[in-house]
Amino acid sequence: MADEEISKDAGKKKGGKLKWIIILVVLIALGVGAYFAYTMFFASSDTTSTASENAPQSQAPLEDLEGQLVPLPTFLVNLADPLGRRYLKLGIEVEVRDADAQTALTKYEAKVKDTLLLLLSSKTYEGLSTMKAKVELKQEIADRLNQILGNGSVLRVYITEMVIQ
Repeated sequence: MADEEISKDAGKKKGGKLKWIIILVVLIALGVGAYFAYTMFFASSDTTSTASENAPQSQAPLEDLEGQLVPLPTFLVNLADPLGRRYLKLGIEVEVRDADAQTALTKYEAKVKDTLLLLLSSKTYEGLSTMKAKVELKQEIADRLNQILGNGSVLRVYITEMVIQ
């Protein structure tokens, strides 16, 4: 009888420890999940707001700046559709910050054409058919041109002609 009571007491202690270990593991998993959610969703918006606060106040936001419009040649590319039967004809004008950016645009015209041809030929009909996709395309073009000309040289991109056939 005494042996049975000792084994019951040992079983209760083991079950109690196991319960606390499971609770501890669940709490650690929740903490890791909360940290991941914070870094993915909330920390990125915090860093962008602090970066804009640290920026010099003398520079105006891009929406307020007016630049010079520079027309680029019309691009005619095959779209990346499976059958390869669709074409895109795109005419764009680029608004640059100043005359220096305009001269850089003409100086690096070959790089600009190459970059935009590769970007446009990687698109599909479905990837260009919505309004959201066209706005994203304008932003991608501006980002690529800013990589070539220097950050902030291109203010806006305007699509003047777009035909998908």
